[in-house]
Amino acid sequence: MVERIESMAASKERAGSAHNGYVMLAMLPVFVAVPALFFLAGLGPALGPIVGLPLLILSAVGFVLVSVGFFMIQPNQAVVLTLFGEYRGTVRKDGLHWVWPWFGKQKVSVRAHNIHSERVKINDLRGNPIEIACNVVWRVADTAQAVFDVDDYKEFVNIQIEAGLRTVGSRHPYDDMSDEDETTLRGSGEVVNRELIVELNERLQVAGITVDEAGLTHLAYAPEIAGAMLRRQQADAVIAARKKVVIGAVSMVEDALEKLSSDGVVELDDERKAAMVSNLMVVLCGDREAQPVVNAGTLYQ
Repeated sequence: MVERIESMAASKERAGSAHNGYVMLAMLPVFVAVPALFFLAGLGPALGPIVGLPLLILSAVGFVLVSVGFFMIQPNQAVVLTLFGEYRGTVRKDGLHWVWPWFGKQKVSVRAHNIHSERVKINDLRGNPIEIACNVVWRVADTAQAVFDVDDYKEFVNIQIEAGLRTVGSRHPYDDMSDEDETTLRGSGEVVNRELIVELNERLQVAGITVDEAGLTHLAYAPEIAGAMLRRQQADAVIAARKKVVIGAVSMVEDALEKLSSDGVVELDDERKAAMVSNLMVVLCGDREAQPVVNAGTLYQ
């Protein structure tokens, strides 16, 4: 779809020309003052309607033509000028401007826009249904493309944000279920956000739109599998905790045996070492406190 749109002849913004609006504003009183002075000087009755009536008509027409040609541009705004359907440039300088009344004028905001997308339901790389949403900051970079190359550039942005979010979300799994270090939606936020920015800029380039920031704001499993995935995450947490406890217990047992041997506290054969290791592992890894048993005999009884 993107390649098909890019194959069209793209418009390109160029600077448009407009007259200083304050100078033209100063001319408005002239169209009122000239006929007024003409009649106040007593020339109206002397010259009659042959001069007076055309002067009034010309003054009225000039007043109307000048009045409808004004337009004002605020900071970070632009006005696209057209003449009988032909693009005649874009005026970006803020202030009061004037053009001939037959010029078409369309204001375009070049300020930063912020959009929070709706939650969409998609399938991740492994086919798991998830809910995802994002926040996007965009602005109009080329006013000619935004006005002439797409029908409604704001609606175009909304649709392409959802399409780009679906594309990026389906490239990666929600979470890493294997031992491989791979990009995931939950664990690789910066990578996913960069991919989303690149994807949206490619899609919105045809409309002259630039995406400055984009990031995921909502990410969760769909309700129908959320319970099962929560149990899986709890199981992963238990396994990780057990693994850490076992590794720590093994290290403590090794230190204990090495200390006993180096200090000459007791000499143990392999069988007694194995029994001692077993007892220590039970004590260190057990969920409950161990109950001590006093050995009243020898070490081998």
